[in-house]
Amino acid sequence: MACFLVPAAEAIVATVAVKVLEKKEEAPVRSGLGLAQEHDLSQKTPFSRKLKWLRNLLWGGCLLLAFEHLWHGEIVPWFPFLTAASDPAETASMLHEMATVGVAMAVSVTAVWLVMLAVSTLIEKRAQKAGPEETERSAAV
Repeated sequence: MACFLVPAAEAIVATVAVKVLEKKEEAPVRSGLGLAQEHDLSQKTPFSRKLKWLRNLLWGGCLLLAFEHLWHGEIVPWFPFLTAASDPAETASMLHEMATVGVAMAVSVTAVWLVMLAVSTLIEKRAQKAGPEETERSAAV
């Protein structure tokens, strides 16, 4: 019925957080860094980009779910837009679905994103341990 609204709310928060982080990361401080340190920094993925992964996962899922609900006639182009919101008995079941299914979907998407963060951190650490010579050799192949 309206389970997609919970991940949509999280997606809105993630979108705002991405915008704030991008503004903070726009002006990097490069005072006194040597060439080797700049190379190490270039291999780290900025957190705003990692947060974009979460934002994209959430918005993509929300759009697919909204389309599915539209397809089944649960979303209509007139007020109150959700068919379950017009009847108090159905509103209670809609809120229950949002609290159970919607929260479960938002938590599972966030868990997948956390696994993605862990994998990217491992890849970045492996690249830092390999050093610039190994990274250049693997890039040439």
